Amino acid sequence: MFAAPLRRAHRCVFLKGSVTMATGGKNSEPGVPRYTNRLISEKSPYLLQHAHNPVDWYPWGQEAFDKAKKENKLIFLSVGYSTCHWCHVMEEESFKNREIGEIMNKNFVCIKVDREERPDVDKVYMTFVQATSGGGGWPMSVWLTPDLKPFAGGTYFPPDDRVYRIGFRTVLLRIAEQWKQNKDALLENSQKIMEALLTQTEIRGQAQESPPPSKEVTDTCFQQLSRSYDEEYGGFSEFPKFPTPVNLNFLFTYWALHRTTPEGARALQMALHTLKMMAYGGIHDHIGQGFHRYSTDQHWHVPHFEKMLYDQGQLAAAYTRAFQISGDEFFADVAGDILLYVSRDLSDQAGGFYSAEDADSYPTAASREKREGAFCVWTAEEIRALLPDPVEGATEGTTLGDVFMHHYGVKEDGNVSPAKDPHKELKGKNVLIVQSSLELTAAKFGLELGQLSAVLRESRQRLSAARAQRPRPHLDTKMLTSWNGLMISGFAQAGATLAKEEYVSRAVQAANFLRRHLFDPTSGKLLRSCYRGKDNTVEQSAVPIQGFLEDYVFVIQALFDLYEASLDQGWLEWALQLQHTQDKLFWDPKGFAYFYSEAGDPSLLLRLKDDQDGAEPSANSVTVMNLLRAACYSGHMEWVEKAGQILAAFSERLLKIPVALPEMVRASAAFHHTLKQVVICGDLQGEDTKDLLRCVHSVFCPNKVLMLADGDGGALLSRRLPFLSSLERRDGKATAYVCSGFACSLPATSPRELRRLLAPGAAGAP
Repeated sequence: MFAAPLRRAHRCVFLKGSVTMATGGKNSEPGVPRYTNRLISEKSPYLLQHAHNPVDWYPWGQEAFDKAKKENKLIFLSVGYSTCHWCHVMEEESFKNREIGEIMNKNFVCIKVDREERPDVDKVYMTFVQATSGGGGWPMSVWLTPDLKPFAGGTYFPPDDRVYRIGFRTVLLRIAEQWKQNKDALLENSQKIMEALLTQTEIRGQAQESPPPSKEVTDTCFQQLSRSYDEEYGGFSEFPKFPTPVNLNFLFTYWALHRTTPEGARALQMALHTLKMMAYGGIHDHIGQGFHRYSTDQHWHVPHFEKMLYDQGQLAAAYTRAFQISGDEFFADVAGDILLYVSRDLSDQAGGFYSAEDADSYPTAASREKREGAFCVWTAEEIRALLPDPVEGATEGTTLGDVFMHHYGVKEDGNVSPAKDPHKELKGKNVLIVQSSLELTAAKFGLELGQLSAVLRESRQRLSAARAQRPRPHLDTKMLTSWNGLMISGFAQAGATLAKEEYVSRAVQAANFLRRHLFDPTSGKLLRSCYRGKDNTVEQSAVPIQGFLEDYVFVIQALFDLYEASLDQGWLEWALQLQHTQDKLFWDPKGFAYFYSEAGDPSLLLRLKDDQDGAEPSANSVTVMNLLRAACYSGHMEWVEKAGQILAAFSERLLKIPVALPEMVRASAAFHHTLKQVVICGDLQGEDTKDLLRCVHSVFCPNKVLMLADGDGGALLSRRLPFLSSLERRDGKATAYVCSGFACSLPATSPRELRRLLAPGAAGAP
């Protein structure tokens, strides 16, 4: 817990030394709250959850900093998020405890931060916690000097001492005593820690330095992923198992570059098998759609039940690519399932997307204690009662319940291993997991495949209706710009590939929401977040939080994806405008690459550059591809140079552990192979144009950009790319060209010809 010698720590979202599931805790009696603190004036659902703690919480800001300096008090910083299970536990055990609250208020200025609102603050202090403890996670607990320098930290603390863990009460009292007795030594130590962190976190390139060779980097990344791959169940660890779409997208690109090799075939098999096993598993909500955060076991069976928007957006895109490559409708169905969940449960009526749904909920309306997964799990008895009907044509006596329970692995005494349920929250319960293929289930009960599908569909609908009567988990209605960007990409890519206009329309609606509520046209800047207010209005904080690098990067990516899906050049125009703003606010002209946050905030001790693709890809990784796309659409070649400088700045990491940056490795391949411009000359409403566009969207070609040349000389593309005026329709028909390096292919007027141009080895191939 106390600061130790600094060392490089693995990024980890688990609580060091703790189990991954725990009791949700008791809730206070209804009625007038006994305590109310300053957080009552905040908009963040997470901060509002703590507004009635007996702790004198402050939001991150000057008022708290001034109080710490004036009273010469240490700061206790607690960072978490609204759907964080362990954050709920620590609140119930410690922050709602009156005696602990008194110790905190007497000795510290207490600050509460929503990591999703202020990822810049979270990253600075998480870097410290990981470097000094070897682990990290949320809730994050850090003690700071009055000038905001950290000197001690950890994650979750139980309220009182346990056999293997020091208690929060003990930690508070020891640190308070240390401040009284050894203030000078503590201040000196905090200064040394900051100096070491500055050195450790610096990522910089040298002028004229070349990016690392793409082949070496991609081959090493593939080998590192291959070694960690679970051959039986898919995924890249034994347990816990995370979806990691960044790994899957890298493998798809690796396959595209090595289609005829055994390595290419293995890359594709690894990605498709992982996506299938995830979709069959309990991490996939078979009744309510969408995906939970991660699996606590090797089999994708028992999940941590929260659902995050960023997972849904990335997984919708990954399953869409899997369909595009394989042609297997299974993957298209899963992508549609994710988008149905988001449209129904995470969508604001104004067009934005909410952040998350909690893991914990009340088992019944009369319950006083929340339990993890209560909304999602089933007893065998419940299922039999809901599905008693005999199945016509099946072996004698077979009910809907018999078929459903066999197919989804339901057991009479529950199907959750006690090892994955340390607090007995899931005892006797079942987490649905596909245990049998449709063919085997049909054969077991003597059913035709079509009839079995109808039986399972009817059963799922009944369970869905029953589940709708249960108390729902908490919904975090905060709307984050970056995560909305990821979700727009998911809808846009699925809409284009699956030829679903309603998905493209939903992406357009969300992009309009961002422009209306999370963009300042005067400054050209994005904002970080907005909130669902009273009467379903959209509200903003009194002092809006400015956007961070990831907000720009994920929105720019989304706008490029939306342009390719809709071919409305307005989205391109906005994307290029935001790219210029991003360059101005975040680019490091000395060390290259982009800082995570703007300069000029004195409360931020470090300006960091993310160096890992995790649950979300890092902003510098995604921006390499954004810059290449922006250059293709604008002719602004300085952006290609910037992309190369980012790769050079991260070259040490790319050469040694590229598996930490699979998204950047993927972008490195695009940088070295050069993006191909697929130009369709035609009228967007013409059937011949639509045929060519359908062809482009049906082919997985990761290193390409798509553009429509419709003859409008005043449009953005015509103004920026003069060569488009030389491309003509052949014989009056819509015509496709594949261009690269200032040269274009022969014209193609049929989808067959175009498909040949997009095939491996042809002009325009990856």
